[in-house]
Amino acid sequence: MKKNLFFPLIALAAICMFSACSGKLTPLSSQYVTAEPQPLESVGGKVPVTINATFPAKWFNKNAAVTVTPVLRYATGETWGTSYTFQGEKVRANNQLVSYSSGSNATMRTTFDYKPVMKKSELYLTFDAKIKNKSVQLPDIKIADGVIATADLADAATSTPAVGPDKFQRIIKEAYYANIMFLIQQAELRSNELNNNKISEWKNIVENAEQSPNQNVSIEISAYASPDGGVNLNEKLAEKRESNTTNYVEKELKKRKINIPVDARYTAQDWEGFQELVSKSNLQDKDLVLRVLSMYKDPEQREREIKNISTVFKSLAEEILPQLRRSRLTANIEIIGKSDEEIKELAKSKPSSLNVEELLYAATLTDNNSEKETIYTKATQLFPNDYRGWNNAGVQRYISGDYEKAAELFAKSNSIKNNSEANMNLGLLELLNGNTDKAQQLLGNVSDVPVLGEALGLLYLKQGDYAKAVRSFAGSKTNNAALSQILTKDYSAAAQTLNNVVKPDAITSYLKAIVSARTNDVKSVVSNMRDAIEKDRALAVEAANDLEFAKYSNDSSFTDLIR
Repeated sequence: MKKNLFFPLIALAAICMFSACSGKLTPLSSQYVTAEPQPLESVGGKVPVTINATFPAKWFNKNAAVTVTPVLRYATGETWGTSYTFQGEKVRANNQLVSYSSGSNATMRTTFDYKPVMKKSELYLTFDAKIKNKSVQLPDIKIADGVIATADLADAATSTPAVGPDKFQRIIKEAYYANIMFLIQQAELRSNELNNNKISEWKNIVENAEQSPNQNVSIEISAYASPDGGVNLNEKLAEKRESNTTNYVEKELKKRKINIPVDARYTAQDWEGFQELVSKSNLQDKDLVLRVLSMYKDPEQREREIKNISTVFKSLAEEILPQLRRSRLTANIEIIGKSDEEIKELAKSKPSSLNVEELLYAATLTDNNSEKETIYTKATQLFPNDYRGWNNAGVQRYISGDYEKAAELFAKSNSIKNNSEANMNLGLLELLNGNTDKAQQLLGNVSDVPVLGEALGLLYLKQGDYAKAVRSFAGSKTNNAALSQILTKDYSAAAQTLNNVVKPDAITSYLKAIVSARTNDVKSVVSNMRDAIEKDRALAVEAANDLEFAKYSNDSSFTDLIR
């Protein structure tokens, strides 16, 4: 019996030895190959994959050369990745060497350009093997199923475009000044000062403002003495100048039947005004004077030290000090603009009666996009040289989905004045068309636009830099912001963002379903998906092919929704 078994065993060993020597390659088992990530995932419009393979000991023939190529296959075709070639110990070439006796590990990396059809796909390894010059057929190995394309939900159409802001102020504050000058150590008002044109003009401004129904006016009087002559003398002098000036102004108001309170004050030694005048002057030693002011705080010591600078004091006495012997009259006028109701009505009935700031402001008083567009279009007609009207009209076209017209209007805005708002909006259009390089160039020229963070966040999402996207969105409550949080696996923050989206849509609910799926909340997956499909039936097909929901493929409560 033992003898009968001995010869077949010898024959089997001989066959095995002959097989190895004759160069046959057996199929490589899938247990020796892994793909990461699993499933595959689109990142920045690409599908990257790292393949780790092990060639077991005594598998790789010494005379063999094997080219391994990953290929992604889907319903409408296939996409081939980067090929890697390996060789046995007796092959003369420059490929990665694989030992026959001990085998070898190999890492292969490739990237596919993402297509939506790849969501439902299979990744294979294909083999082109030769031993010497003879081809050897090896079967393909399947190593992954499908592509998760959650990042593809980033949508420029829902990103907030930049509006050129109006500068409307309901209350405009303006101040009008006039000076009454005094002789040294005197407080009497001189007729030549009171009768000059500046004083007359100032009184007329006050009267006109008081009589205007949309203006408020108040009056301030500030009397000063120059910082020479001693503190006690200047205290009395400044006080007298203020008293005389106040009496004069009050009499003039009474003559014109103007009932306005007068707020009066005086400053004994106007060191602040002195320093300002000196710093603006062309005095030869002005730096020395300013240094004295900084070194000494006591007014009398300051005066002594400055008088000691004999080379400059004469110039100070002639050019600077006379300008400080004065009473300053200030008329503070508030111009009260039109009410919101007046502006809204005029924007409809008589837009030409509004200035450009009022007209642009009128568009912010309505939530109706059609009304906004009408106002902005009128702004381009009445104020064609203001870039904001053209840009803002383009924003309304962008919101309505007319991207071609939006691009035309943004370009027109930039032709009038190259501006951040139009550049940002043109960048959004480039993102909409998948042109991330051009978008990055445009957004790089943008500054001082409140919604720039949203646009940059979207750019980084498209580029696959999810952490940077999260930082750019910085608290924005939008679908795109929530998507960046999902992709960085901050599901709590994503849920909070989605719950606070101002105008939630079908994608808002779809993203909520993804968060629920990733956190194993089956009930919420179903409820959120139901809401998404009710808003957009096409999302049922999307969900059927989305590997985010693969674990629910046998759950009837979910599958019933997407049929």
